[in-house]
Formats: sequence, structure tokens, C-alpha cells
Amino acid sequence: MTKESALSGFNRMRSKLSFGRMVEMAAKMGMENPLFRCHERAAKGTTVIDGKEYINFSTYDYLDINTHPEITRAVTEAATLYGTSAGASRLVGGERPPHRKLEKDIADFYGVEDCIAFVSGHATNVSTLGFMFGHRDGIFHDGLAHNSLLQGARLSGATRISYEHNDCDALEALLAEKRAGFRHAIIVTEGLFSMDGNVPDLPRLIELKKKYDCLLLVDEAHSLGVLGATGHGAREYFGIDPKDVDMWMSTLSKTLCGCGGFIAGSRDLIEFLKYGSSGFVFSVGMPPVIAAACDKALEILLREPERVRKLQDISQYFLHYAKDKGLDTGASQGYAVIPVIIGNSWVTGFLSQLLFKRGIYVMPISFPAVKEGAARLRFFISAAHTEDMVRKTLDAVVEEIPNAQAIVDKYQSEHTDVLNI
Repeated sequence: MTKESALSGFNRMRSKLSFGRMVEMAAKMGMENPLFRCHERAAKGTTVIDGKEYINFSTYDYLDINTHPEITRAVTEAATLYGTSAGASRLVGGERPPHRKLEKDIADFYGVEDCIAFVSGHATNVSTLGFMFGHRDGIFHDGLAHNSLLQGARLSGATRISYEHNDCDALEALLAEKRAGFRHAIIVTEGLFSMDGNVPDLPRLIELKKKYDCLLLVDEAHSLGVLGATGHGAREYFGIDPKDVDMWMSTLSKTLCGCGGFIAGSRDLIEFLKYGSSGFVFSVGMPPVIAAACDKALEILLREPERVRKLQDISQYFLHYAKDKGLDTGASQGYAVIPVIIGNSWVTGFLSQLLFKRGIYVMPISFPAVKEGAARLRFFISAAHTEDMVRKTLDAVVEEIPNAQAIVDKYQSEHTDVLNI
């Protein structure tokens, strides 16, 4: 028997994700691949692809700060002084003043003692959970927690326990049953859920973490700059003591217009991570120019809270207009992330394509990113969007849903051997 070649082994591995089947089926049905389109300028409320302008609902620039001239100046000055690379891990030669200033300003923003900035947002969660917990510990995470949180939990070797999304009663039942069996335990949630656009019951989670002697991590990737009257996130939204959350995590790639992530919390926690977390210790430091950009974006957020109000107003307008049109927005509470749930993955894909032809750029989200039968268009709302953009977009969605459905129905009727499309 001949030994399996490396290539055939890779092809078998690749089939686990069914990329080939999905791409082949979509092409047969006439669906263009919506992924990796090249944007030819900063993607804000509008974007340009192949020379054409589109209304854009696939940007994390929630507060319309990206390309702000003050950020451009800060980046230019930092690049002139420090170059574009930290040059090494921050422990051994990559530390620069912009890193320290950014971390101090974030800690002050959250009202906690210290902060650590990682070069990657995804790696922030992976490295933190992977380093801090082990096989004798338990990680209780929301059923819709982000992939980075799940990967960090897997890396740790701790027992992973998923509770029903946003169901604190279900979480308490699990804690009552299982918490005593672990050395350490942590509850993990998001400040604003990235697929559904809803907010957890953070006061209840704090109550449970105290009652059952757990740590609490809140991933604020989508809630920083979005929730609260001045954009201070979930702690301002609920009016809680920031020290009641052990780890405030967020990315730097959304409201703060850069790249990377951070953990903010107690001084002892941050020192522990700085000397031990693999994603920090063994990674090159964040480019100083990125740290400077994020810090300037934070300054603008603090100085111009009207951007937060504008985002919240247009998000609520979108949510209510969509509901008035009879569209299913799921559990979204109208804060920057609003899905329009279609159900069938193929219909959702064709709907995105039809909207693209009408000058509207919004991405389809389907299984395995969401549950089978819960495919949706995911709209990221920005302070750059206008009511006219919202009306034009949602009117087009309503008009094109039956057209997308008709494409799928026609293909299915002509190909009766093809199931589950």
C-alpha cells in the first residue's frame, strides 16, 4: 500500500470545512463569491470597489473616526520617530512610549489600575485564557461567545461549559452543580454580541461571579465606544463599579481604528500577563504607529461624545425601520450590530449579491458562523450612516428577498437530486 501523499492528506483535511463543495455549489447556482473584495479607499459609510461607490455596512468604524486628520498626524509623527515596527518582543527591546501611554489611557478610561495591549485582538483572548487556566479549572462561557474565547478555553485545557445564550438562570444552575469541582473558574461573556447585537445581564453576572467565587471576563470588542452615554461601554451602560469585572477585554480594531487588543484590570493581573502570556511574551510588540493611532482615537472619543449619540440614534432608527418593514432583527437591541435574519443560507447569499448589484455592500453570515437555519445579513452601523442610506437599503432588502428566494427555488426544482440547499 502506498503512503498517502501530503497533498491528498491536506485535501482530506480541507474537506472538513466543505469549502470545495460550498464554492462549487454556489458557482453552479450563479452566486458570486462575496469574500475578499478589494476596497480601494477607507471603508466608511460608503466604500469603493472596482471604481464603484457602495453604501457600506461592513465596517467596524463605529464612530466615524478612521481617517481623522489628527490620527493621521499622530501616525506620521510616530512613524518618523519610531519607524513602523516595534522591532522585537516588548520584553526584550520592543517597548516604546506610545505603548505605555495607550495602556495608561485605557486603564484610566476603564477606571482600573492597569492594562496590557496585545498585537492581535484574537490572540488577546486566546493567550489570556490559555495562560491563566489549566486542566483543574472551569470556564463557563456564553453559548454565543466569540471564536477567540473558545479557542483560548481549548488551549487552556480547562473544562469548557457552555450556557444558553444570555440565560443567567441556566448559568447559575451550572455553577451550582459544577463550580465546586474546579480549582479556579471564570465566567466569559461579551459586552455586545457580535452576531446578534444584544447585551448580557452584566449586573446578574457580577452577582453570580461573587456568589460562586469566579472571575469574570467581558469582551467589549463591539461595545467599547458603542454602549453608554459617552461610549464607556457596558460598565457605563449598567452603571456598575468597573472593578467588579476582573478582565475588561476589547479589540483596538473597531472604535479605536487600529489593530490589536487589550486586557484592563488590576495591576497584579496585568503584571502576571506581561511576564507569562505567550501572545505577549513571544510576539513582536504592537507597531508604535498603531499604538499612537489608537490612543488618539480614544482621545477623540472622550472629547466628542456626540459621535456616540449619533451612532446610537442611527442604530435605533435602523432597528425600528427594519421592524416596521416586517424584517426579523432577532434579539438585536439596536446598538451598532443589527442582523436581518433570513434563515436559508443560499437565499441569504443571493440576497447579498442582489443588494451588491444595487450598490449596497453587506455580508451574508451562514452556518457554521451561526446555527443552521439562522443565516442573516449582518449590518454594522456607523455614525457615518444617514437615515436616507438606511431607508434605501432596507427598502431594497424587502424588494430583493423574494427575488433571492426565487433563484433558489428555481434551482432546486431543476435539480431534484440536490438536497439541503
